[in-house]
Amino acid sequence: MLQGLGKRRILRVPRPPVPPRRNPSAVHCSPVIHDGRSPKLPFDAAEALAHLRARDPKLGALIDRAGPFTLKLDPAPSPFASLVESILYQQLHGKAAATIHGRVRAYFGGDPAPQLLLDTPDEVLRTAGVSGNKVRALKDLAARTLDGTVPSHAAIKKMSDAQIVERLTQVRGIGPWTVEMLLIFRMGRPDVLPVTDYGVRKGFALTFQRVPKTRPLAAEDLPLPEVLLKRGKRWAPFRSVASWYLWRACDLAKGTAASGRSGLQ
Repeated sequence: MLQGLGKRRILRVPRPPVPPRRNPSAVHCSPVIHDGRSPKLPFDAAEALAHLRARDPKLGALIDRAGPFTLKLDPAPSPFASLVESILYQQLHGKAAATIHGRVRAYFGGDPAPQLLLDTPDEVLRTAGVSGNKVRALKDLAARTLDGTVPSHAAIKKMSDAQIVERLTQVRGIGPWTVEMLLIFRMGRPDVLPVTDYGVRKGFALTFQRVPKTRPLAAEDLPLPEVLLKRGKRWAPFRSVASWYLWRACDLAKGTAASGRSGLQ
């Protein structure tokens, strides 16, 4: 709502309590916001685990230590809604991002439609706590959804992983890592290996490399993407499952329970 104050217009966005969220400390790629049952995985987890154990005994040992594969897909109504959330969560801690996202959803009464978001004055989003760069990213996302660059929920299910990455990274502020997280945690694609993800790289070092025990892991201890890609050839076509267990290696090192997704960025 707007209230006049001289020549200035002060915008106040209603701030109701933010809905409860699961794992607020988890990586801020696509946290759960929508109620509903988790979609079923589009692949056989038992088959994936048998394949990984047979192809890579060291990874098999990690699987045995970590326990069952408990990935739960995050339901979302559309790629557009998923990416709105992804943009809002970038470079923010979970609680702060949840507050801003809650304000935005409260203003629109839920997830905004692309045209409505595009028509919304920048000051509305800025007052909700959205940075200028993120406002521009959100407007670009809305425009590219309207022109068909960002596919619909029905269309994206028919596209390959590479096609989805190519299309979605055309949006301002959306890089390959964000799309890879959508592929794994929203869509359940089985063969995604996010080689730039810190948690995947750290889990790989803990599992496959000799790491120093007298100091924390440093950047130079982490594997290069090409090292991950080379070993990852053994894991295809279930590299998403392997990635999940590399994240679990980090949880095991910290003595924390599985969160179902990466807790590291």
